[in-house]
Amino acid sequence: MRIDTLPANNRQTQGIERRAWLRAHSPAHLEQCAALLQLALAARPPETSRSIVVLGAGACTEVPLAHLARAADEVTLVDLDLPAMQRAREELAATALQKRVQMLERDLSGGISARLDRLLREQAWETLAAQGSDAVFSAAAHCLDQCVVPDPPLIDGLAQDNYGLAISALLMTQLFSYPLLDLLDLVQRAAPRWLGDQERHYGYQEAAQAFRARVIQAHLRLLRDLLDRGGLAVLLTDMRGFAFTVHGTDHDAAHRRAMPLVPRAFFDLVRATFAIREERHWEWISDLPANDRLGRGYEVAGYVLE
Repeated sequence: MRIDTLPANNRQTQGIERRAWLRAHSPAHLEQCAALLQLALAARPPETSRSIVVLGAGACTEVPLAHLARAADEVTLVDLDLPAMQRAREELAATALQKRVQMLERDLSGGISARLDRLLREQAWETLAAQGSDAVFSAAAHCLDQCVVPDPPLIDGLAQDNYGLAISALLMTQLFSYPLLDLLDLVQRAAPRWLGDQERHYGYQEAAQAFRARVIQAHLRLLRDLLDRGGLAVLLTDMRGFAFTVHGTDHDAAHRRAMPLVPRAFFDLVRATFAIREERHWEWISDLPANDRLGRGYEVAGYVLE
């Protein structure tokens, strides 16, 4: 499962060197993330908890951990990548700040990848592949429909109603994209002839969108349930990816190809779960084009929620 390779992949995309790269190539991304967090800290009522939790913390590449630690009695970092969180804490120069930072190594999806993997392994893929594309992706859609999404996931070590600020740090789309990519990896191994046909299979597309919406809803409810009375949530999430061919043309529609990441239901789900205090949108570049490799970037939404 792709979730198992997360720590190894993160070493290439997170941490001090990555932050320096972003300052050089996508500084507005770091500035917008920091600005929303500062806004939330300033708006946090004095009577609410001074504990902060960061979901999907990783190495805190976009999250100014030192600033959070100074504003909190305790900061809890939660991620599957324990070494990345350890690197983030070690970046703090002051021992007193390091002592305020706690770490929890947890799967914040509540085990979705493992559940879907079990359902997929129960299918007779060789027989389905022989029956054709419709049989393959009808079975895949059935697995998505049957996959239990804990709503909200119960994360051992995280207490409900405990945090004055709960942050989701560019995590949400990973919670559903990793298991969906696992599914397509299986199709590529078991029925490679039909890979790509999922884009034209209505039943699969409907099931995948419903799966994304269920995962988003569960994550939003987790954020909500972690908050103390009067607490605020900050949601940072990729909304749409894009690929581009020539450096400097990433904003030119003629040179970029967009890839939606979240379903249209996302906005309604946010409004149904929270009141929106602040909403901002921006773009960031994650990779520059080089040789035959396309450049990549993301459209991002950032919210302060209550």
